[in-house]
Amino acid sequence: EVQVVESGGGSVEAGGSLRLSCTASGGTFDDAHHGWYRQAPGNECEMVSIMSSGGQTFFAESVKGRFTISEDNDKNMVYLQLSDLKPEDSGLYYCATEIRSWIPLSRYEYQSWGQGTQVTVSS
Repeated sequence: EVQVVESGGGSVEAGGSLRLSCTASGGTFDDAHHGWYRQAPGNECEMVSIMSSGGQTFFAESVKGRFTISEDNDKNMVYLQLSDLKPEDSGLYYCATEIRSWIPLSRYEYQSWGQGTQVTVSS
């Protein structure tokens, strides 16, 4: 059983920053792909950023240049640094992990998910 837990969300004003943290235990962390997704009320769950097991990174067009994904293999931690936040960044942010031969880009390809951490950005 893989357990994923996110933390670090909060309420900030536009232009502010947050750092989200994710713990992924119960699996092979170093060999797993890790993704951050977010969902706003009434909207679909969208990909924010992904780091593959090989270190390749991907970002949604809307967050490029503002968000950074990183990992600490010694601590089994995944981080998402959110900078220059905008109101449209608001939502419930999820961390997901999956072990596959290919890089999972779709949310349907991730098996293990956290409960989410709320990010609220006011204008």
